[in-house]
Amino acid sequence: MTKKKKPIYEKIAEDIKKKINEGYYVTAQKLPSEYDLADEYDISRLTVRKAINLLIDQNVLIKLSGKGTYVIKPHKQKKGSSELIGFSEAARVYGDNPSTKVISVEQLLEVPAKIAEALETNGTEEIMHVVRLRSLNEKPMTIENLYIYKKYLKDISKEALEESIFDQIEKNIEIAYSHQEVEAVLAAEETSELLEIAKNAPLLKSVAVTYSPTAKPILFDETLYRGDEYSIKTILRRSQG
Repeated sequence: MTKKKKPIYEKIAEDIKKKINEGYYVTAQKLPSEYDLADEYDISRLTVRKAINLLIDQNVLIKLSGKGTYVIKPHKQKKGSSELIGFSEAARVYGDNPSTKVISVEQLLEVPAKIAEALETNGTEEIMHVVRLRSLNEKPMTIENLYIYKKYLKDISKEALEESIFDQIEKNIEIAYSHQEVEAVLAAEETSELLEIAKNAPLLKSVAVTYSPTAKPILFDETLYRGDEYSIKTILRRSQG
C-alpha cells in the first residue's frame, strides 16, 4: 500500500513552525508577505495561505486586518540563548538555588531620559525603580537595576519583590520578547562590594527592554553580571539576498 504524501502546505507550515521554535521568527514579529513566502518556497500564494491558515488554527500565528500576520506563540525550546526566561527560572532549570536581596525600592514619575525614551513614558505614569542583588547557592552573581511600570506590579510588597519579577508582572500583562545589548565593563567599588569581587574586575553589563505581544514597553533592565561566572552564547544567521 502506497503511503499518502503529506500536502505541500502542511510541509510549509511545519517549516515555519520550526523557524519559530528555533527563534528565527519571534513573538510579535510580522511574517514576510504571502508574495515573499511564495517566492521563498517557490510555491503559489494559495498554498502559502493554506499553510498560514493552518498555523492560525493551531494558535501559532494571528492575522491582523490590514497589518499582516504575526507570531503569537512563544517558542518553548528548553535551551538556547534566544529563550526569554528570568533569573529564577533559569536557576531552576539548572538545579541551582536562587535567592534575592532587595537593595532599594522607589516610586518615580521622572526617570533618566534614556529610560523614559525606552519605556515611552511622558512622566504621567508611576515607575517603580528596584535594585536587587541576585545570588545562586548563596554566591552573589548579578545586580539588577530595574524600571517597571507600577501598573504592572500593582501594590507589590518588598517581600514579593524578592521573588520572580516576571511572575509578578505576568499577573497583569503578558511578556513576549526583549531587546538586549551587552557590553564589557569594570566593577566600581560599590558593585565589587556587593558581588564580593575585586574592584575593576570584569563584568558583563546587559541593557534590555522587555515588551508585551503588542510591543508595549514593560520593563527597562540594566543588569551587571560577574565576568568570571557568565559568558554569552548566541546563534547568528546570515540573511539571504
